[in-house]
Amino acid sequence: RGAGVGRTLLRAACAEARRQGANRITLRVLGHNTPARALYASEGFAVEGVLPGEFFLNGAYVDDVCMGRSLGPA
Repeated sequence: RGAGVGRTLLRAACAEARRQGANRITLRVLGHNTPARALYASEGFAVEGVLPGEFFLNGAYVDDVCMGRSLGPA
């Protein structure tokens, strides 16, 4: 964590999607995964919806957060 690998991979995925003609990209992240949500937000992703208590993990229900962003021009 903190080495920039996630950011590099996210940017590469967005660039490849753009290269293949996509106009936007979406993802889903567990609601309690604060570091991932912060990374996605810093790269232009916005919360587009939340499915409350969608997953049961380790004895607790957690939200499924849907995020997306426009890819725009390269």
